[in-house]
Amino acid sequence: MTISAGKEEVETLIDERRWSELKAAVRDWPGPEIAELILERESPDRLLLFRVLTRNLSGEVFSHLDREAQHSLLGELNSDELRSLLTNLEPDDRTRLFEELPDRVVQRLLNMLSPEDLKAARLLLSYPEESVGRLMTPEYVAIRPDWTIDQALRHIRIMGRDREVVTTIYVTDSQWKLMDAIDLPRLILAEPDSRVEALLRREAVSLSPHDDREEAVRAMSRYDRFVLPVVGTDGVLLGIVTADDALDVAEEEATEDFHLSAAVGPLKASYRDAGAFSLVRKRIPWLLALVVINFGAAGVIAAYEETLAALLSLTFFLPLVMGSGGNTGAQSATLVVRALATGEVNRSDWMRTLGKEVAVGTALGTAMAISGWILGFVAGGAGVAAVLALAMFFIVLASNLIGVTVPLLLTRAGIDPAVASSPLITSVADVSGLIIYFTIASWLLGSV
Repeated sequence: MTISAGKEEVETLIDERRWSELKAAVRDWPGPEIAELILERESPDRLLLFRVLTRNLSGEVFSHLDREAQHSLLGELNSDELRSLLTNLEPDDRTRLFEELPDRVVQRLLNMLSPEDLKAARLLLSYPEESVGRLMTPEYVAIRPDWTIDQALRHIRIMGRDREVVTTIYVTDSQWKLMDAIDLPRLILAEPDSRVEALLRREAVSLSPHDDREEAVRAMSRYDRFVLPVVGTDGVLLGIVTADDALDVAEEEATEDFHLSAAVGPLKASYRDAGAFSLVRKRIPWLLALVVINFGAAGVIAAYEETLAALLSLTFFLPLVMGSGGNTGAQSATLVVRALATGEVNRSDWMRTLGKEVAVGTALGTAMAISGWILGFVAGGAGVAAVLALAMFFIVLASNLIGVTVPLLLTRAGIDPAVASSPLITSVADVSGLIIYFTIASWLLGSV
């Protein structure tokens, strides 16, 4: 993509406060490039740069800024500038902004909207948080089945100028009930005098406004669509969800899962903008919870103090036993959490998943038992080898099942399975592994 002015030239214009030249220089810049430039500048320059943008461009650039920059600009723009900005934001971007602001600020901004925009904003905000209804935009193009292709194309030329997507056209009846979705090339290539209804296949894939927003991501991936219609319970076309919004959702959900998998509370702001106190607050509760769980491991060791005193070689293998169990549990949990997130595993697959992981755990346990017997025999003789082999088998099998069942149980309870993080699974597997290890040692060696 060709940019009319280089970044260094634009930065020079900002530094020298040559605003009229700056406006012309960034006029043809892509929105994401301008947003990146704004984020690189200090607060006063951010506002001044934003103010030289054209009305249409300002809305696009604003939607590409991070949360902190958006909130900062909202506090610095005057009422006329705010009204212009809100008018030029896409309805879905405007809804996302309102979700993140305090109620009193939202009410103030709502009062600045036109009656038509206010109606659309209140409709979108009425749906549950993280639902498809909050994600959709009512800016689509619809045509009637009894129109000729020529009529339909003339309607698209008029209505499509202010719409976010015109590559897919929706066919609705007189009651605005969705009948089908037609790609624009099919309309263009059809005979001008033929009827739209001749192109109908009635294969439109749709979403409900009450669906979880992750369903939009899965549906787009499954059906290979860049835009999907949203219909109400009566079949009325309410809006559309576009790929750019779905990608934002996918990024947010993936980031949240990464945080949870590392036992970190999901950050509301980006890491760059998050303060030290915020990072501590997101991490310390998990660390304290893990301390409590790991205290159980210390209790198990204390309970089997006589066993350790009688055969010190058992102590030598503690890191091996705990590490094998924790790693196995973390592996299985990671695989299952990801499968649940992508929809590869659902409730109907749970018993099959458990059966599969019993087989996997048995195979892994057998392999680890053989290696444990060899190490135990070399270090402590046949008795220690038997203890270590049996312990490794049952620890790996148990840890593998823990890593599978915890995410499944969390899902059944309506909790994000990503909470079954690697540190959590590892800690639980450690405690379970120690109990198995010392129980087998006491039984075989008769030390307690």
